[in-house]
Amino acid sequence: MRYSNIFYLPILTIFLFLSPSCEVSEEQKAAEIHDQVLTVDTHCDTPLLALRGDYDFGKRNPSDEGPQVDFPRMEEGGLDAAFFIVYLAQGELTQEGYDSAHERALDLFDVIHEAVEDYPEMAELALTADDAYDIEEKGKRAIYIGVENGYPIGKDISRLHKYYDLGARYLTLSHSSHNQICASSTDSSEPPHEGLSEFGKEIVEELNKLGMIVDISHIADQSVRDVLEVTEAPVLATHSNARAVHDHNRNLSDELLKKVAENDGVVHVTFVSSFVAESPPTPERDSARAAVREKWDDFEGLTDEEMEQAREEWNEVNEKYPRVLATVSDLVDHIDHIVEVAGIEHVAIGSDFDGGGRLEDLNDVTELGNITLELVRRGYTKEEIEKIWSGNFMRVFNEVEEVAQRMQAAD
Repeated sequence: MRYSNIFYLPILTIFLFLSPSCEVSEEQKAAEIHDQVLTVDTHCDTPLLALRGDYDFGKRNPSDEGPQVDFPRMEEGGLDAAFFIVYLAQGELTQEGYDSAHERALDLFDVIHEAVEDYPEMAELALTADDAYDIEEKGKRAIYIGVENGYPIGKDISRLHKYYDLGARYLTLSHSSHNQICASSTDSSEPPHEGLSEFGKEIVEELNKLGMIVDISHIADQSVRDVLEVTEAPVLATHSNARAVHDHNRNLSDELLKKVAENDGVVHVTFVSSFVAESPPTPERDSARAAVREKWDDFEGLTDEEMEQAREEWNEVNEKYPRVLATVSDLVDHIDHIVEVAGIEHVAIGSDFDGGGRLEDLNDVTELGNITLELVRRGYTKEEIEKIWSGNFMRVFNEVEEVAQRMQAAD
């Protein structure tokens, strides 16, 4: 005998109300959301590990204070898409320096391509905004490429086209030192130009035409203002935090957060503990780290062998004097502040894994769900969490592609 819905519904309602098993915990809710939304991390420096040694992206590597990203752990941590970074340390602003960095850039592109080609069942190279969704549906990781530091371009804009053809979809204009494009936020020396150079303005315009995203992380405040005056497309800060929450030059002031929002851009909070929160004083650690930096010229312009030795000495200091790390809660304080100042449409995630990004309760890519859990605990909805993990970034990426199409059609 079949019973009508009218008979069943009151009984079902009473059962659901009385049954404690129907209560969904914050952990369960967060896990479901993290699994359902597309997740994108805009900054992973892991390719450097493969360039310096025998690193296998297709095997699960140990997590303890070591490498933080590989394809199996990306799947474990629910990370659907990531930007693997072609990072270039800076040398002298000479043709020789530019050429050397350019060759290293090409080597890093090769590392990323080979990683994807070696494990086609695990990952695919992504080139457009839509690619991440298509690749995720196949159960694979989408690997984008970003170039960190415009230094290797030298004065040759054709190199920018070369990087685009090799898959690069954003350019971080500078790194820790001033370069031929713009002033850096962390270089205390006198800049050759206050913000963007004239050549830097050409680079921004060319990025717009190509459909490459302009990344304003690392660049000085005036450089950011100049970029926002020149660009016709929205920008990203792929790994930066809010200066009002933690006062560091690498973070963005409220003024700049508002300007990025006016540009329809996005700020991606990063896990580098020193950009997230103030650490307790550690004189011995600070002194030892300063000595290593001084010995190795702040890690700029080193050969591969020198960089390997410098990294070993740096790690020895970190092991001898463990740092007190910021937490996921500290990180989400930055998200809360950016939402308050700039709006929910203008914040996202950029870990800086394998480049310094590590939190007390977020050691590697397998623990990314801890961010989603903290967002749930603070009352963010699934729609808002999806915007933070991918929606805001994808909006910018699509707009950048549309601007490029218009500019190319107008030429």
